[in-house]
Amino acid sequence: MKLYHGSTIAVKNPSTRQGRSNTDFGKGFYTTIDYEQAARWARIRRERSGGGNAIVSVYSIDDDILQREDLRIMAYNGATVEWLDFIVANRRNAPRHNYDIVLGPVANDNLYATISLYENGELSAEAAIVQLKTHVLFNQVSFHSPAAIALLRFEEAQEV
Repeated sequence: MKLYHGSTIAVKNPSTRQGRSNTDFGKGFYTTIDYEQAARWARIRRERSGGGNAIVSVYSIDDDILQREDLRIMAYNGATVEWLDFIVANRRNAPRHNYDIVLGPVANDNLYATISLYENGELSAEAAIVQLKTHVLFNQVSFHSPAAIALLRFEEAQEV
């Protein structure tokens, strides 16, 4: 399977030490199976940094990664109440979870208003999920342990 990471630099040696802790799935190294999504994120990062490069790093990983019994994996299949609660907890800097890999939808800027309404108690979980499902939900695969990161094989970096 191919995974992509958008940034302003080529990331040949991913790490869980970089990044913020109050992200969707907590502090980790984030990738996607969608090249265009990674390219969009690389361009956003370039704009936010005031210029420079927009780079998509390409990785390969074994197709059976989600069936591995030696890793703690959480897979969210679309927008669910459990996914929503997990994102809200991580964005509030909840204690670090113990998953090696987490995958599921991205709670991007287009979804933020709905998530905020839920977080503030203005929308029920069920109503928030109904609203979230009206959006195109992009995916993310995040790596949270050295054991999981070690499974990523860097292939190349492409300027976009």
